[in-house]
Order: sequence, then structure tokens, then C-alpha cells
Amino acid sequence: MTRTKNRWLPSLFNFSLLFVVWLLLTSSFTIGNILLATFLAWGIPFLVSGLQSETSKVRKPGKAFKYVLVLLGDIFISNLIVAKQVLGPMHQLQPGFIAIPLDLTEPLPITLLASTISLTPGTVSTEISKDFKTLYVHALHVSDEQALISSIKQRYEKPLKEIFGC
Repeated sequence: MTRTKNRWLPSLFNFSLLFVVWLLLTSSFTIGNILLATFLAWGIPFLVSGLQSETSKVRKPGKAFKYVLVLLGDIFISNLIVAKQVLGPMHQLQPGFIAIPLDLTEPLPITLLASTISLTPGTVSTEISKDFKTLYVHALHVSDEQALISSIKQRYEKPLKEIFGC
């Protein structure tokens, strides 16, 4: 099929998902509601198709699954560490901003890195440079700036580069 013909047909997954979600949300299985679900499941993807842009493709889904598991583990551990830091003597905390030079070049992997950092308690992504080469991060406790940068690059950026092949 050419791109012009595809434009009028949503993917089967999108259509099915929207169709089922609409029916479940309304809890009504009348003919009128099924017709409305069909219209919305076709119409919504058609209306937003112009908003879509080319995104990076996941090249290694197995590594993506492992990445999510590592992230969930890090979120759990970070919660414990931050709780200990916050409940302990406040004068021992050394908050700070760090600049992380990026090896990632595509918008989606950079966004996922920034989101990962913000999801992990004790750190939050604050800004990305205009040239997309530096990510600025605020950390609750920075005892060794270089060690934190190396940890983020090794633990999160390197796997993202592998997952997206960039």
C-alpha cells in the first residue's frame, strides 16, 4: 500500500485499542455505541496522524525489558537512600547541579534518559542544552560529581544507546 492509502486506515492495534477502551469506558454495548466506537477508533488516529513524527525505533527489545527492570530496581533502592538522607542530619546533604555530556543524538533516547533520571528519587533533570549535547541534572546529594556522571552514563545512557542503536 502506498502512504496515501495508509493515511486513511489506522493500524489494527490502534483501532482495536481505541474501540475496546471506548466500549469499556462507556459500559454500553448498544448498536449506536458500537457505531460510535468504530467512528472514534477510526477518526482519532486519522485526526492526529499529522501530529506524529518519525521516532527512533527500538532495535533491541530484550535490552529494553532489562532496562525497565534495572530502572525499577534503582527506583526502589533510591527511595531507601533518599529516605535515609532526608531523615538523617540535613547538614550532611550536598545538593548540586551537574552537567552530563551526552553521547545520545536522537530526541527519544535523550527524553528517556532525562525521564529516567527524574523518575529516580534524589535526582531530577532540569534542562538540556540547545545543541542537545549536555543534560543538566540536580541531585540531592553530590559527594563525587564525576562518579555520579559516570554512573548515569554507564547505567542508563549506554543501555539506551544499545536499545536504539544510536
